Amino acid sequence: MLLPVFGPQVPTVPVTEIADDTYLLDVREDDEWAAGHAPTAHHLPMMELPARLAEVPTDREVAVVCRSGGRSAQVVAYLINNGWEQVRNADGGMRQWAAVGRPVVDANGQPGQVI
Repeated sequence: MLLPVFGPQVPTVPVTEIADDTYLLDVREDDEWAAGHAPTAHHLPMMELPARLAEVPTDREVAVVCRSGGRSAQVVAYLINNGWEQVRNADGGMRQWAAVGRPVVDANGQPGQVI
């Protein structure tokens, strides 16, 4: 599925179809991450991405997630413009992730919430 977001179309993936071995990149702010994130996610706040680009793998599927899908769509477009090919926006973000019953943990590994 492709959504026309911020100009060029951004490839998306339903959160229910994100495989366990997909590199899940959470681009939300520190307080959002601490309150609740996917247990296997990698945290890299959106504004830090340009300086930390080398941390994002280019050799495997990458799904980018934020709270609802707006920031992550911008990050997906940025990554595609910088040569990433296997990158998609998590449709509906962490709100949708939690809504479909996928696990959410806080900074201490306890049940978390999406803020």
